[in-house]
Amino acid sequence: MESTESTVTNDLPDEELLYDLADLFKVFSDTTRIKILYALVTDEHSVNDIAEITGTSQSAVSHQLRILKQAHLVKFRRDGRTINYSLADDHVLTILDQGLTHICE
Repeated sequence: MESTESTVTNDLPDEELLYDLADLFKVFSDTTRIKILYALVTDEHSVNDIAEITGTSQSAVSHQLRILKQAHLVKFRRDGRTINYSLADDHVLTILDQGLTHICE
């Protein structure tokens, strides 16, 4: 009798990739970070703009943006003294859309 354990195990991504994926999904576990990501869906914004859009303090937005930058979910562009943030790429919107679709079904 052949064990199915080796077949199942072989289909798993590497442990390091699983760890990184779990870390990515942890970033999505905060409502403020989700609001910030949605605020950046259509256009780039400064911290002040994001704070106004999300109804969050500037310090809280800055803190959450730091986490989102570390997770490579947002990027920034300096415009003189202002820093504007935007989604890092289209994958971020895809993750948000897929998550919303899943919970709405």
